[in-house]
Amino acid sequence: MKYSTTTAALICLLLGTLARAEPYQVVTEDWAPYNYVENNQLTGMATEIVEAMMALTGDHFDVVVLPSMRASLSLQNRPRTIMYSMFRTPEREPLYKWVGPIVEESIHPYQLAQGRPPLYSLEQLRKVEKITTRHAGLVPKRLHALGFTNLDSSAVESVQLYRMLLAGRTDVIVGDTDAGVAFYSRQLNIGPGFLRQIPVEIYRSSLYIAFSPDCEDDVVNAWARALNTLRESGELERIQRRYEQPTEQ
Repeated sequence: MKYSTTTAALICLLLGTLARAEPYQVVTEDWAPYNYVENNQLTGMATEIVEAMMALTGDHFDVVVLPSMRASLSLQNRPRTIMYSMFRTPEREPLYKWVGPIVEESIHPYQLAQGRPPLYSLEQLRKVEKITTRHAGLVPKRLHALGFTNLDSSAVESVQLYRMLLAGRTDVIVGDTDAGVAFYSRQLNIGPGFLRQIPVEIYRSSLYIAFSPDCEDDVVNAWARALNTLRESGELERIQRRYEQPTEQ
């Protein structure tokens, strides 16, 4: 019995050591203009901020780009995982440790500016034939909670939303922040005034960096201090301004 107890204690110690030895990993998704891949290089507003923070903390964590759902599952299930950018919602609040905010953003629906009567309210949005969103995430959940029954959640990537709208395959799209709409408008050569923002705020929140609960407080606190340093020095605002070029309405 004494031998069995000692062996069990050693196994527990070994497992604890292995868990602590798990290297930190940073995960993100392809969500412009905050984090996205361009010319095989990860870039974006939040990416630049995270890179600047790690330069201050001296961390050299691997950064992995994953599909949205896989990134979230990695944050939930993998030890020592950090994810950016993430809306800090009441449901998510107790699940992770948080550093931020990086930036505060709003999500609005958009329609074509020409050939369609302007929409102004939730009631009008509920009556259009089709509203297209990405297949998963906060936006379709929010719209379902608001009672929408005319949703098409077939888009896997944000760019599909704009292509479907331009092709007349949907009446309204909703999925990106206003900065994201400006980004994709530039990417797809959508001219000024071609899209109309519908003045209904579907969601407004701040983007944060989320840490799995097992992340050491020393690491979380160091990242928080680094972000504060970027904010006080003005570097945070300078990074944000490079990406926040609003679409002309």
